[in-house]
Amino acid sequence: MLPIPVNPAALPTPSGFSHGTLSGNTLYLAGQTALDRDMRIVEGGIVEQFRQAFGNLLATLREVGGRPEDLVTLTIYLTDIPDYQAHGREIGRVWRELAGPVYPAMAGIGCTALWQPEAMIEILGVAVVPDERLRPPAH
Repeated sequence: MLPIPVNPAALPTPSGFSHGTLSGNTLYLAGQTALDRDMRIVEGGIVEQFRQAFGNLLATLREVGGRPEDLVTLTIYLTDIPDYQAHGREIGRVWRELAGPVYPAMAGIGCTALWQPEAMIEILGVAVVPDERLRPPAH
């Protein structure tokens, strides 16, 4: 089975990558920063950037019939770990609002910069969508 690119219309049109790649019922989610539909990083600090980046990732997951509980792992890249930690409670509230109380395996990794200079966070992950909900995207 060939991998299928997943690029939701709700997200900016990718150039040189796909927002996700579906192989069987496993969805590999590309790193998502806090880009809005107009290709701008949202303002408001790490909490709003988390909300946008995680929302972008979830939009790709929903495109194939997935739900937040289908996430098996996430990697969060951060340009300022202490800032993320200082806002942990607020970020946790955003998580529960968008994804509920279930958490996949996760890692947080500090880095010096991300693709967009204003980006403070990038989230990538893997999800396994049950066959009965799987909806391969149209090409």
